[in-house]
Amino acid sequence: MRTAFILLRTEPARERDVYLQLQELPEVIETHALYGEFDLLAKVEADSAKGLTEMLISTMRTIDGVRETQTLITVDY
Repeated sequence: MRTAFILLRTEPARERDVYLQLQELPEVIETHALYGEFDLLAKVEADSAKGLTEMLISTMRTIDGVRETQTLITVDY
């Protein structure tokens, strides 16, 4: 299982819309609204690195209202 945290910047006044769309995605485990440089944080899980990449490119970045994403992929020690 691959886990990542996605930081999202949204279009102005679109935070709630994007938040609600994120909660509908099966890969999204948690969603949080933020103050600061980014508007939202999503914790996501996928079965593989390839699955994570596909989900990020084809789903997360195409959500209406998302302006920018930054992905933090977790590693195991």
